[in-house]
Amino acid sequence: MKRLFIRAVQDRAMNPWLLFALLGLCSAFGPSKQEEEDYEDVPINKTWVLSPKIYESDVTLILNKLLQGYDNKLRPDIGVRPTVIETAVYVNSIGPVDPINMEYTIDIFFAQTWYDSRLKFNSSMKLLMLNSNMVGKIWIPDTFFRNSRKSDAHWITTPNRLLRLWSNGRVMYTLRLTINAECYLKLHNFPMDEHSCPLEFSSYGYPKNEIMYRWQRRAVEVADQRYWRLYQFAFVGLRNTSDVAHTQSGEYVIMTIFFDLSRRMGYFTIQTYIPCSMIVVLSWVSFWINKDAVPARTSLGITTVLTMTTLSTISRKSLPKVSYVTAMDLFVSVCFIFTFAALMEYGTLHYFTSNRQTKKAKANNNTQQKASSMVNIRPGTSLLQMNNIVPYHEEDDYAYECLDGKDCTSFFCCFDDCRSGAWRENRMHVRVSKIDSYSRIFFPTAFGLFNLVYWIGYLYL
Repeated sequence: MKRLFIRAVQDRAMNPWLLFALLGLCSAFGPSKQEEEDYEDVPINKTWVLSPKIYESDVTLILNKLLQGYDNKLRPDIGVRPTVIETAVYVNSIGPVDPINMEYTIDIFFAQTWYDSRLKFNSSMKLLMLNSNMVGKIWIPDTFFRNSRKSDAHWITTPNRLLRLWSNGRVMYTLRLTINAECYLKLHNFPMDEHSCPLEFSSYGYPKNEIMYRWQRRAVEVADQRYWRLYQFAFVGLRNTSDVAHTQSGEYVIMTIFFDLSRRMGYFTIQTYIPCSMIVVLSWVSFWINKDAVPARTSLGITTVLTMTTLSTISRKSLPKVSYVTAMDLFVSVCFIFTFAALMEYGTLHYFTSNRQTKKAKANNNTQQKASSMVNIRPGTSLLQMNNIVPYHEEDDYAYECLDGKDCTSFFCCFDDCRSGAWRENRMHVRVSKIDSYSRIFFPTAFGLFNLVYWIGYLYL
């Protein structure tokens, strides 16, 4: 009965004299046990009073009254002032980052808060917690993510959406999203590169004079990073900004979150840097092999060159087909040049030594032909060559240049070497040995200096 009396007072639907009569009946008969259960103790200024409980039917009446005549096609305060949308993002996880397609995946809880004066209500309940069924019955912002390639809302087991209504007309709407967003990677310093991957959102149809976006006090929060799938990257930090985009349809407020990522080098050090360095060192083994071992030195040089070609191809598979040179391309190219130069060094030396030997063989053949030639005689006479006497030729000159300044223990030994051309072969052999010795020093020194400059540039640039 007291419940009826309170409702009558709130609705003002009865005559005051009837209300006083009803109050007298309530005090005469007293509250029943069921009526006592309809009230609960509520502390007000440390004084306990009886307050009526809120039943489901009361919430239904509030919602029905709010939606009566409500037009969800119109934004709040249309024609009066812009609607201010306060936004916040809770980052559940980031990753993986796809460098080939230049995109990354992010899982977020996206919250929007605004005021709608049409949703104000008077009740002892200051907050109504509603499910997703109420979302389609009220106006919500038309926010979209500008740099998303694919966005999915979670619907299992029910739509992951939340709606809260305050008695002063404040509305909070949150939902869970998984977004594949674009992130244009600048790979000039790959694999020592750092990137800022953006997440941009704004209103699709309402310009700046209709909807204003604003960050909340704690706008962006992140979850535990141990379970993120950033395999090649490390999360450095984030920052949020707001900007205005000028388009033909108007000026739109754009909210952006930048996620700073730094690439880890462990994978590329194991898969590319160490193997390339070892292949270069392996190509230097040919300098310690005898120069006359043509098959050994040739096969070693060709094997190292082909291996470097394979490694350079594999290192490019995890990257998009960019037209500029990356830091890894520079390192692999220099390693390839060192292995190729080691092979060309032996090829050049072998070419000159083989030419000298060919000329020596031709000279020996000519000498033998001259020694075995017969002296021309008249017909009918016979003359035998005896004691290997070779006819005298005036054009032969025994004043050889190789004897000038020659320090020999025996003149005849030096004279025989000079005539046979062995002195040229010995001198060429000495030159080739010196070139091989210089190569053993030059190649490791040059490669070491290159690595020193390369890693200093990585650390300080």
